[in-house]
Amino acid sequence: MALASMTGFSRTQGLSGAWNWAWELKSVNGKGLDLRLRLPVGWDVLEAPLKAIAAGRLSRGNINANLTMTRSDSAVRVRVNEEVLRAVAATVSRIAREMDAPPVQLESLLGLKGVMEIAEAEDTPEQRKAAEAAVTAGFEAALRALIDMRASEGAALGAILNERLDGIERLTAAAEANPARQPEAIRAKLADQIAALTGSGKAFDPDRLHQEALLLASKVDVREELDRLVAHVAAARAMLAEGGPVGRRLDFLAQEFNRETNTLCSKANDVSLTAIGLELKGTVEQFREQVQNIE
Repeated sequence: MALASMTGFSRTQGLSGAWNWAWELKSVNGKGLDLRLRLPVGWDVLEAPLKAIAAGRLSRGNINANLTMTRSDSAVRVRVNEEVLRAVAATVSRIAREMDAPPVQLESLLGLKGVMEIAEAEDTPEQRKAAEAAVTAGFEAALRALIDMRASEGAALGAILNERLDGIERLTAAAEANPARQPEAIRAKLADQIAALTGSGKAFDPDRLHQEALLLASKVDVREELDRLVAHVAAARAMLAEGGPVGRRLDFLAQEFNRETNTLCSKANDVSLTAIGLELKGTVEQFREQVQNIE
């Protein structure tokens, strides 16, 4: 499966009967899948099936889906309640005669509430069903385009993450080869420190000094941390090659990278090893930031 990003955008539009419709989908990072649909009034019936479609195609991301619907015709339906109109006209005419008032114009009567109704044309059940099917198909097309864009960005992210893993691998090898990790180097450094502290030029017991150096070497040994970093790099490369929704697992692995790097820095007994550890921390943080975009 391809690696996918969680960011993307797509748009589709079409026509069904008198309806012009348009979908806009925008996706950003999210811990889980959250589809937020904005549907026009009267189209809420589509919400449940559209969410089910999205849940079957996506694993993570905050998705905002906006549907706009406009009618391409301007047809209206005019209905005159003739029974009410006649009753009102008769009453008004009678009162006008009794009061010797001028007759009331017809347009004045038509403006009375309940006499005339004006409404937009309504779809037949068949037309409505066809429009709902077209809108649903448009959503699926927009979703496919969004997934394609997320896959394209995922491929670019995969290349970046592999570069970061190359950096972690290189720095781990540099820490492995660092001469400051050797017991002999620790012994020489310990001897220099003792001599500087005491200000004495007297020779020290070689056996005792060797024992202390070995003890100190065991305390600052980063063998396990380096082995774990190597294993984590291999695991991360396998996940990237596997593809699919591996973002959560990569995020967990990034935390493990950070933990091992912090321990390495805390155990470092030489400025050169500390420098490697700090560079490792920076590279691991860059890896973690990019992982946040993976589905």
